[in-house]
Amino acid sequence: MDKAELTSAVKRRRTFAIISHPDAGKTTITEQLLLFGGVIRKAGTVKGKKSGQFAKSDWMDIEKKRGISVTSSVMQFDYQGKRINILDTPGHEDFSEDTYRTLMAVDSAVMVIDTAKGIEPQTKKLFKVCRMRGIPIFTFMNKLDRDGREPLDLLTELEELLDIEAYPMNWPIGMGRELKGLYDMHNQRVTLYHPTDEQHPYLPIDPDSGEIKGDHPLKQESIYQQALENVQLLSEAGNQFDPDKIAKGQQTPVFFGSALTNFGVKTFLESYLTYAPAPAAHKMRSGQDLSPTAPDFSGFVFKIQANMNPHHRDRIAFVRVCSGEFDQGMDVTLQRTQRKLRLSNSTEFMADSREAVKTAVAGDIVGLYDTGNFQIGDTIYTGKQPIEFPRLPQFTPELFVKVTAKNVMKQKSFHKGMKQLVQEGAIQLYRTYMTDDYILGAVGQLQFEVFQFRMKNEYHSDVVMEPMGAKIARWVDPDQLDEKMSSSRNLLVRDRQGAPLFLFENEFAERWFKQKYPDVKLTEKLSTDAIGHE
Repeated sequence: MDKAELTSAVKRRRTFAIISHPDAGKTTITEQLLLFGGVIRKAGTVKGKKSGQFAKSDWMDIEKKRGISVTSSVMQFDYQGKRINILDTPGHEDFSEDTYRTLMAVDSAVMVIDTAKGIEPQTKKLFKVCRMRGIPIFTFMNKLDRDGREPLDLLTELEELLDIEAYPMNWPIGMGRELKGLYDMHNQRVTLYHPTDEQHPYLPIDPDSGEIKGDHPLKQESIYQQALENVQLLSEAGNQFDPDKIAKGQQTPVFFGSALTNFGVKTFLESYLTYAPAPAAHKMRSGQDLSPTAPDFSGFVFKIQANMNPHHRDRIAFVRVCSGEFDQGMDVTLQRTQRKLRLSNSTEFMADSREAVKTAVAGDIVGLYDTGNFQIGDTIYTGKQPIEFPRLPQFTPELFVKVTAKNVMKQKSFHKGMKQLVQEGAIQLYRTYMTDDYILGAVGQLQFEVFQFRMKNEYHSDVVMEPMGAKIARWVDPDQLDEKMSSSRNLLVRDRQGAPLFLFENEFAERWFKQKYPDVKLTEKLSTDAIGHE
């Protein structure tokens, strides 16, 4: 496509991640958005164990069995002339590394908060990543159909805990069984709540008085009058709506609603499309900005997923397109190795279903079938001018287990599964220095459970995990290494790249080592220095 067509296509894109604490309703709101996009006919339910229906974005067997999201999903659809890319992320803190990397690939974020619980620890962590990147954040206060905390308290907590201005785009008229509707300040209307009907009618508001126009029984109810008082208070003493602050991530538009009953979700989506940004320039490792409409194609791998199709042992590298136009069959340079690769097999996503993608532009997420060429954080590009994007965040593991195959006759599938699953980046693989035994490191226990489940179900390999407990991982310069330094308190292992590190059993063991070998430099090799797009 020519420059004008490319510019027009990029302007249509809206790419965002949905972040939340577990059970806040993130997957449910994702499904309602897909419903509006015409992608699905009926929203499923994360309570799939009982109904047999599963969330569209929860495609992995363990997610269906446990009713949680443990991996990021990518979904794409068109709505009101815009091409929307949703990245649904795991809410569980044990999988925050997957979420952190996903946040590097989006242009804005939607934060889902349970009105009964308010800001929870995981939400706060992920929000900080968004703030560090300076991307716009839209807030959806969910589960209004249940009794929750006072809306004013929720707004105050949002501002104080997250250090951001909050601007309510609408205001609840009641809550739980008393929910009557939403007073929509931004669109100057009241949306009536019908719990058994997804068609929620609108009543226009008189701009001068702020009252519902004409006669309506709701005007006589005290719950409406209370909401009206709060709205007038906020208009006089609250923050002023500021699109510039929203664009810089300094003000968050707040929407109240219920994803389960599809109440307030459509208003949220349409407002989001109005104020969320199209893909902007992406900062390269050199510090220079790369325009999304630059003629040469570029992108980076932010996720690798094995076995999305259990019938084919495939491996997909998720690529965020940053500039130019992706064409199926194009030749690219892999920056890390300077190898030329032909991208002949590519796909776009709807969670577990995929369609061949022929073209894509900045903001789009493309899946590349991978035979082992890619690593998380890789840059690919066309043209003669080298391009490299910043490193993606990696976390030093805190929990460790020794892993062996239960059936020694299935060593081939065991080794294959170990190799492929760790390439996804959610869990780290180490080998003992002397005996080459497998050790896995993770941020949380749930990662081990998912790994064990997938080894059995995807590779037909039962594994035995022997807990090693919490350890402190510290890398060491190979030139300073003496294998005799290893002991029961500081086990010497290699990472996947062959770099040596010690696993210290506690801080005391690390201090003892430093005193005994003062010249040996220990480092936390894996860092999160890329979160702010260095």
